[in-house]
Amino acid sequence: MTSERPWLRNYPAGVPAEIDPDEYPSIVAVLSASCETFRDRPAFSNFGKVLTYGDIDRLSTHFASYLLNELKLKKGDRVALMLPNVLQYPVAIFGVLRAGLTVVNTNPMYTARELKHQLVDSGATAIVVLDNFAHVVEQVIGETQVRQVVTTGVGDMLGLPKGPLINFVLKYVRKQVPDYTLHGAIRFREALRIGAQRPLPEVRIDNGDVAFLQYTGGTTGVAKGAMLTHRNMVANMQQASAWLGNNARPGETVIVTALPLYHIFALTANCLVFMKFGGLNLLITNPRDMKGFVKELKGARFTAITGVNTLFNGLLNTPGFDEVDFSHLQMTLGGGMAVQRAVAERWKKVTGCTLVEAYGLTETSPAACINPMDIAEYSGSIGLPICSTDACIKNEEGQILPHGEIGELCIKGPQVMAGYWRRPEETARAIDADGWLHTGDMARIDPDGFVYIVDRKKDMILVSGFNVYPNEVEDVIAQMPEVLEVAVIGVPDERSGEKVMAVIVRKDASLTAEDVQAFCRENLTGYKQPRLVEFRDELPKSNVGKILRRELREQIVPKETETA
Repeated sequence: MTSERPWLRNYPAGVPAEIDPDEYPSIVAVLSASCETFRDRPAFSNFGKVLTYGDIDRLSTHFASYLLNELKLKKGDRVALMLPNVLQYPVAIFGVLRAGLTVVNTNPMYTARELKHQLVDSGATAIVVLDNFAHVVEQVIGETQVRQVVTTGVGDMLGLPKGPLINFVLKYVRKQVPDYTLHGAIRFREALRIGAQRPLPEVRIDNGDVAFLQYTGGTTGVAKGAMLTHRNMVANMQQASAWLGNNARPGETVIVTALPLYHIFALTANCLVFMKFGGLNLLITNPRDMKGFVKELKGARFTAITGVNTLFNGLLNTPGFDEVDFSHLQMTLGGGMAVQRAVAERWKKVTGCTLVEAYGLTETSPAACINPMDIAEYSGSIGLPICSTDACIKNEEGQILPHGEIGELCIKGPQVMAGYWRRPEETARAIDADGWLHTGDMARIDPDGFVYIVDRKKDMILVSGFNVYPNEVEDVIAQMPEVLEVAVIGVPDERSGEKVMAVIVRKDASLTAEDVQAFCRENLTGYKQPRLVEFRDELPKSNVGKILRRELREQIVPKETETA
């Protein structure tokens, strides 16, 4: 089937079958080219403050100099970034990459338990963290290899008087910055000042060097670091760039970046691809504040927006969104979770722009399939395998199935990760001997090459585009002495696609749903916490005692659907 590649017949005009993943030796080379070409153009905007490509070039060089000259970090060392969408993020990320180091993107909402695992597993020796989340770093730093913490506030790069005012309001009015003590921590702006005093040492960056350790869950419940090399990321930038074509005009594109940049979707699609085009990323720090988000959109002439179904649905249901000026909007790209037909159709009606669905994984940097950008309407397909990408459907025996048959979707291409960090057995399970990445998604490919996701092979729960793995949540709940047995499943939710549900057999009859949820709040990020808790006398099991989550879902989901 792969020799046929039927999808090529349906590629948009001008989109090549192949890209050259080696045209640029590294992400840094792409950045340098963009900074030279678009030096005076705006690159990133946040709260009205703009950094040009020249600013990003200069400031990221200063940060790289600080990391190498002051901290004495060596090529390949890992630096964790625990930041939301603020101007410090692109400066930090490009600084780390310029220094030949590896970025470890960290969710700022992690609990101490989750953060400790990622820092210990990655072996990160430095971390950049927003003040709002520094108290979590304080709780675990003594059990990690981190020896330098760089702290920063939301307003630190916004200038006077706005920056200090925002920091004051967040800390003293909204009480969003808990007190913390991190001995030896340095402020981000001070790090830039120190770095500016010494030239950046020359660092050779090879395309096989690991640019990102991008953590993703696993069926074991243990988060694994996908090793994404410079070649992986450059390849995906080239693939996405070729696919977007005229939808991203060099130096003219303004893309709304509301998804967090620590998430692989926004990292590649917004930060890197549109940096290559010389576009402006409009950073939305808190997209949960939908009213504030819509207000920002009203003041922007944006040409593109990416998001997950939840985000688009939230905007559509926020008063005033229909008053936004969509006359410049040329591209809306949805990924991270399934786009619902009702949301896509309403989006087109309100904005006049088709919501184009795409598909990818952390392990594919992430883009693997995208619908043609010129489709007129939502189709229900995740699109066609993009340039230099092969796709097939395999059965349990590893045989490639004919068109139309359902099996596991497998992907092959230059964007497929090098493997999981220090987990060769997990890597071997994910990538077979023929180089196919097994996605864990059940799908079919039609005769025209369009791919349709049918179901998930794994028990993963998808909450607003974020993966939740039942084993991890079960392991946390099982720590409660009042719990005898627990099973965690996903049930449909109109807002987030799915929500987490815990079904528990109690050891102590006094245990309440509120007790379980309170315990989970202490140990799990918000999207992993169970929104529903149900108690039962027993759980369905196989003849060897394995809890049957699928059977549990079949018992519960119809009931949930009826009451939704």
